[in-house]
Amino acid sequence: MDANDAWTQTLDTGPLLAIAAGAIALLLFLIIVLRLHALLALVAVSLLTAFATGIPSALVVDTLTQGFGATLAGVALLVGLGAILGRLVEVSGGAQSLADALIRRFGEQRAPLALGIASLLFGFPIFFDAGLVVMLPIVFTVARRLGGGVLRYGLPAAGAFSVMHVFVPPHPGPVAASELLGADVGLVILLALAVAVPTWYVTSYLYGLWVGQRIRLPVPDILSGGPQAEHDEQPPRPGTVIALLLLPLAMIFANTALNTARAAGWTDGEAGWYQLARALGSTPVALLVTVFVALYVLGVRRGRGRNTLEQLTDSALGPVASIILITGAGGMFGAVLRAGGIGDALSETLSDLGLPVVVAGYLIATALRVAQGSATVALTTAAGLLQPVVQGGDFNAVELAAVVLALAAGSVTAGHVNDSGFWLVGRFFGMDVKTTLKTWTVMQTTIGLMGFGMAAALYALASAA
Repeated sequence: MDANDAWTQTLDTGPLLAIAAGAIALLLFLIIVLRLHALLALVAVSLLTAFATGIPSALVVDTLTQGFGATLAGVALLVGLGAILGRLVEVSGGAQSLADALIRRFGEQRAPLALGIASLLFGFPIFFDAGLVVMLPIVFTVARRLGGGVLRYGLPAAGAFSVMHVFVPPHPGPVAASELLGADVGLVILLALAVAVPTWYVTSYLYGLWVGQRIRLPVPDILSGGPQAEHDEQPPRPGTVIALLLLPLAMIFANTALNTARAAGWTDGEAGWYQLARALGSTPVALLVTVFVALYVLGVRRGRGRNTLEQLTDSALGPVASIILITGAGGMFGAVLRAGGIGDALSETLSDLGLPVVVAGYLIATALRVAQGSATVALTTAAGLLQPVVQGGDFNAVELAAVVLALAAGSVTAGHVNDSGFWLVGRFFGMDVKTTLKTWTVMQTTIGLMGFGMAAALYALASAA
């Protein structure tokens, strides 16, 4: 029996919102002040919140585990498979091969643009931290050779990984938000790319060129950009790498097109071929197929043995375990807030304020981001808070995708000293805290603002249609 159907909440809106505020404040205190790991903090606060809202003791554990499991069901496979694909591309030397080809094609004067485009492409399967570390040796080499300071080349690349990580599945934040709000992942990817690329061009590429002229930092002596895997002496051709990155996108977009055709009555949704095609085009299957293809193309065909490929796969999964668990715990916290009636209370309050759900989502995600730093936690928690609002409303597919993108925009806004990415970028680019605030924090804020503006425009157009 579902916890929401097994008991009736008797607390009024005021006490419930007070419990929510206290729970979020306690969560931030544990993470920021006591430096408790986000996973432990989220589980502990979820448990305390469940008791505070009056959820019967017999239902508390079920409420926590159901919320945790439901989130992981849609997230864990995508994050794990995406990490494996990214690792294979990295170790094969595909990242550097593609970046070199882009620079040759665009020319030295447009080297920042070439590096940014390469980072956008590799930002699809590779997480922000890993992608930045992979690209930094190329960034430093180009910056040293061409001159102009490290920010001119580094910010477009770092911003590209940031926008892809925040907006585009299969990264954990947008995947979790899509699952919680019931948005179509394929449509989210399509609209996320439409938002992420222009946002990157204005807020990261053009801004990087502008601020790079005003703040000229020497290229750091860190030649490797961090620990790197040993690349192949004969890296794959750029076209091979691009084809691998496009394969899952093509499969997922085909899935979305089939769903659109069924909704429009162009095809029979009960037909066996249709059901099979939809299953093959689902996001986990698309990524699984791509990983197998990559294992052959970048592994077996290039002489890597089974033991080596197994080790590469294992090395990719270890670092993302923490991200997967934290994402699941964020879903757990959201489930408790919903089961305790806090989500409904927030929904009523937002309705009274008259804020559109897309605006409310952005503001909530921004507040969580500024307060605790993690974009994934901010995005997942905000999506959990908005889930009752979405479930209780009548939203079309584009509106749901736009809400996910608005939450993503809020989750990247104003990254500062409580965000690990802040220190990663500042340390590798040789910046002090003040300079990092003037460059990276400003850039993250403009990414959030422009991303929200585009998401809100999509939402308004979908509502008016």
